[in-house]
Order: sequence, then structure tokens, then C-alpha cells
Amino acid sequence: MDFEHSDDRRMLADTLARALRDGYPIDTRNAGAYGETGYDPAVWRQLGELGIVSALFDEAAGGFGGSGFDIMVVFEALGRSLVVEPFLGALMAGRALAAAGGQDETLAGIVSGDTIAAFADDDAATPVTATKTADGWVLNGTKAVVRQAGAAALFVVSVDDGARVFAVSADAPGVSVRSYAVVDGGGAGEVTFADVALGEDALLGDGSDGQRIHDAAIGAGLLALSAESLGAMEYVKEATLGYLRDRQQFGVPIGKFQALQHRMATLLLEIEQARSAVINAAAAFDGDDATARARALSAAKYTIGRTGARVAEEAVQMHGGIGMTWEFAVSHYAKRLVMIDHQLGDEDLHLQRYIALR
Repeated sequence: MDFEHSDDRRMLADTLARALRDGYPIDTRNAGAYGETGYDPAVWRQLGELGIVSALFDEAAGGFGGSGFDIMVVFEALGRSLVVEPFLGALMAGRALAAAGGQDETLAGIVSGDTIAAFADDDAATPVTATKTADGWVLNGTKAVVRQAGAAALFVVSVDDGARVFAVSADAPGVSVRSYAVVDGGGAGEVTFADVALGEDALLGDGSDGQRIHDAAIGAGLLALSAESLGAMEYVKEATLGYLRDRQQFGVPIGKFQALQHRMATLLLEIEQARSAVINAAAAFDGDDATARARALSAAKYTIGRTGARVAEEAVQMHGGIGMTWEFAVSHYAKRLVMIDHQLGDEDLHLQRYIALR
């Protein structure tokens, strides 16, 4: 199988990497990530104008990419620069709308970057319920830790473990958001639905159709998070190698010490194994075999969860005290690598899922 990127994909990667390198230093990232909004609207607009969101969708959905490797390229670059802007929500909500069909106008707003969307999947203490009425549906309950919930204009909401999926406007009567910051930067929130009345057209899918739509969004999200983690690990690897070359002790670079060389060599092997798992997931993403796709995605998520935590721990230890400081970028990457494992299921869940799918 040929894993070489096409010329268009390489151009996309170069364009995104250059834009982030020139306009997204860690101080700019942190100002948005830990600010009131949890992201930088100016950066979101700039990257939207470059067509980055469009690259996550195929032509039928109004984009120009949409393959597993397109998602991998984009999110690996976003992870390398620790981007907190709401690309994951755009991908997952947009994929759900595309899988449902008949949502061209709403989907166009997401693909263009004009509409910020969030995928609300995890239930809080009061799970969301959907009650059928003569005119449509009524939603009640709360979704927890919805990324960029405070900025979202549209929520794609799963009910009954994905058996039903709804599109809900953030300004619909009865929808409220309690926003908060998260430890790895960016915003999230609890989205509460209190007798939210929806028309029939708000239901994107029901039963097996709803599960198909839900799985399309979750699958894209798993691949995106895995690629994001890979990009973050690559940055941490390069930063740590640079530190081992530059930091002097006893008159020599600490990278000359055999114990640190062995630890770094092990990390390099682990990162390459994680890269192989993400490549395998990206290749399987566009295949017709749903079971093979689900297994590859769970394998990737399990691998980056385990490897990401190890890379974070080792990098901080090899940097010493400076690795924990706010001013040093590695500390922020370490937090993000650990927290990615907890989004859309941790490594334990995905190991169990992988085994169950044999």
C-alpha cells in the first residue's frame, strides 16, 4: 500500500504548517486557550480562510478532501502547534450532518468556518432523553464536557448511546450552557436541555440510521485525536532532543549520558509505533469494512493514549524542573497529551473494544 501523500495533500500540510509557524507561537496559543473564550476567533477566521475546515470534507459535502489521510494531515499539524480552535467540533458535527444528508445549508456554514459547531456525546448526571410529541421531539437532560460549547452556534446531540442524533441550535428555547476552562487549554461546558421542543427536521437519524450517523462522527473524531496526539508527540520529541543537545552538565551535553540516550531511543521507537497505528487507521478509515475500520481506530486511540502519556512523563523528567514551568511549551504539550486519552474513550475502553471486535 502506498502511504505517500499526494501533491495536494503535501501542499495542504505545508500551507498549514507555515501559517501556524508564523502566526501561532505558544504565547498566542495560550492567550486564546486560557482566555475568556477558550480560543482565538481571529486565528479561527484566518485558518478558515485558508480552507482548513474544507479539507476535512469531500466534494459532496462542499469540501475538497475528506479522506482519512486528509484528516490525519490536518490534525497532525494542529497537534504539532497545540491548536485549540474548534476544528474537532467542526469535523464531528459536520460528518454527522453529511452522513445524515439533506443538511446542505447547515453543513455549508460549518465547512466554510462561518458556523461553529460542537458534537455533544457524553452524558452528565442527567442523561439526555428524547420524547416523541405530535409535532416532533422534546429534549431534556445534560451533556458534559462539550468542547467549545460556549462558542458553538449548533449542537449535534446523540441520545440513547447514538440511537438517535439531533441537530439543535444553541439559541433554541431551553438550551443553556455553563462554560468553563479545561486543564489542557480551551473551553468546554455542560449543555443543558430543558423541555427543548424540536421539529421533525431536527432528527438526523433514528435507530440503525442514527447509529450509523453517530459512528461516522465518532470515527472521524477518533482519527483526528490520534493524529493530533501524534503531532504533539513529534513536537515534544524535537524539543527534548534539542534540550539534551544544549543542556550542559559536567562539561558535556546531557545527551551524551547513556541512560538518557536509552530513554530517548525508547521514546523514538514508541512514537514510530504510534505513527504506524495512526497511518493504519487513516488507511482503514475510507474502507468498506466497518469492523476493520473500528478496530484500526480503536488500536490507534489505544496506542496514542498509552504512548502519549509516556512521552509526556519522560519529556518533563528529562527537562527537569523547567519542564513543569508555565513559560516552557513542553508543559502545555504534556497536559494535552495526557488529556487526549480521556476524549472519546480512554485506552482501557479502546483496548476492550478492539478485543470485542475480533
